[in-house]
Amino acid sequence: MDNSSNNSNNTNNNNNNHNNNEDSKKQGTRVFKKSSPNGKITVYLGKRDFVDHLSHIDPIDGVVLVDPDYIKERKVYGHVLAAFRYGREDLDVLGLTFRKDLFLSAEQLYPLKNDNTTTTTTTTTTTPARSLTRLQERLIKKLGSNAYPFFFELPPHCPASVTLQPAPGDTGKPCGVDYELKAYVADSVNDKPHKRNSVRLAIRKIVYAPSKQGDQPCIEVSKDFVMSPNKLHLEASLDKELYHHGEDIVVNVHVANNSNRTVKKIKVSVRQFADICLFSTAQYKCTVAEIESEDGCPVGPGFTLSKVYNLKPLLAENKDKRGLALDGQLKHEDTNLASSTIIIDASQKENLGIIVRYKVKVKLILGPLGGDVVAELPFILMHPKPDEPKTSETVTNNSKKTEDNSNTNNGHLIQLEEEEDNDDIIFEDFARLRLKGNT
Repeated sequence: MDNSSNNSNNTNNNNNNHNNNEDSKKQGTRVFKKSSPNGKITVYLGKRDFVDHLSHIDPIDGVVLVDPDYIKERKVYGHVLAAFRYGREDLDVLGLTFRKDLFLSAEQLYPLKNDNTTTTTTTTTTTPARSLTRLQERLIKKLGSNAYPFFFELPPHCPASVTLQPAPGDTGKPCGVDYELKAYVADSVNDKPHKRNSVRLAIRKIVYAPSKQGDQPCIEVSKDFVMSPNKLHLEASLDKELYHHGEDIVVNVHVANNSNRTVKKIKVSVRQFADICLFSTAQYKCTVAEIESEDGCPVGPGFTLSKVYNLKPLLAENKDKRGLALDGQLKHEDTNLASSTIIIDASQKENLGIIVRYKVKVKLILGPLGGDVVAELPFILMHPKPDEPKTSETVTNNSKKTEDNSNTNNGHLIQLEEEEDNDDIIFEDFARLRLKGNT
């Protein structure tokens, strides 16, 4: 009797554990929302980061919920703006703004164009009818007949989101390239939006590292000296060209001193170059990691030295450096060093706003009268492309095959659709995603 009771209890416990595991595996779809101050329009987005895959860019798609009784004969417009702000907002006076618009796309969101015979202004874009994403279908089903889908396409030459780190004590919006999605109520697309009936959302365009490694960076430098029969030879190389944020950068240094000078010490550093593409090109240079070593030194005439140096550029070590380029919008310290800029079309450089590059600099220090021997190695620093999430909601509408694969492989989505469970959508107030400040 006792044994059977124990077996029954164990079975129940196992069933409960199984159910708990199943419940923990069932995760709702997170949807970000933001309403206008008067609550008459609300924008819903499935994500806030939009990826440039180099071959194509994720479309910006979502749903806007409107109050027709409030809007009446007016319309709801939306636009996506990419702008480079090179001055603080509080400095905008006399109608002058320290901002350069890099890209603007405007669209009428309500009423839908195919339901409205009124001619819109020529500044709006016309896009062909396209099928809804799975998330848009579910949102419209949940929110009702006053929910309307929208799509925005970004062109290939659009810049990535970059922020220039402000000095300690600076207030206001930092300088850099940022993206904004806005929805507002107006009679025409050119009307100035009112804060009470408009929604502004900060979004981000990001680029992940390409899957293929480039050529291994390597450089050789030789220097002649007066009254010296031979040269001082420096050879430096990296173990690869593409590094991910948080990785150690491995620098191989070989010195062959055939001169009559002596190498006192070696300095190896990682430097970030941020080219500001405005009316004329300016450049910020910043050292983000550095090693100064006397190990194996001095290297006198006729001697050689081979050493390996490891450097890890981290934002945590560079938070006080003004003008340092960071990825995306700065949210206190929750971001990371800017990723390298991938230039697809060199003729579109001026539209990139900020071009970020990285180099390893190796310097042989010979003393006050000997001069220095310097070599530089360019490399790429980016985020790795993450694995495709199993709960991905956005389906590329240009490819029916992609949508079919999503429906076939994503059991979670199929289950939700079959069960017609509308409670699996978790709404979250819109705020910028925070990245850990350790890379």
